[in-house]
Amino acid sequence: MAKFKLNRSGVRELLRSDGIMEECSRHAKRIQNRCGDGYEVTTHVGKNRVNASVHAKTIKARKDNSKNNTLLKAMKG
Repeated sequence: MAKFKLNRSGVRELLRSDGIMEECSRHAKRIQNRCGDGYEVTTHVGKNRVNASVHAKTIKARKDNSKNNTLLKAMKG
């Protein structure tokens, strides 16, 4: 069995890179498109990695998500 030492700073740099940001944003936009109008994508670089999220922005979207679990179902699709 081969052993190796993980370069933590290199992994952190990779997880905070523009390429990973684009990939996370692409996945979040796909989920947003499945949800319909009133949902918004946000991305930011955190301490260790890029974060992307989709949330209900309008009241209509919040009610839709509450009643139908729209975001959860869009993630599975």
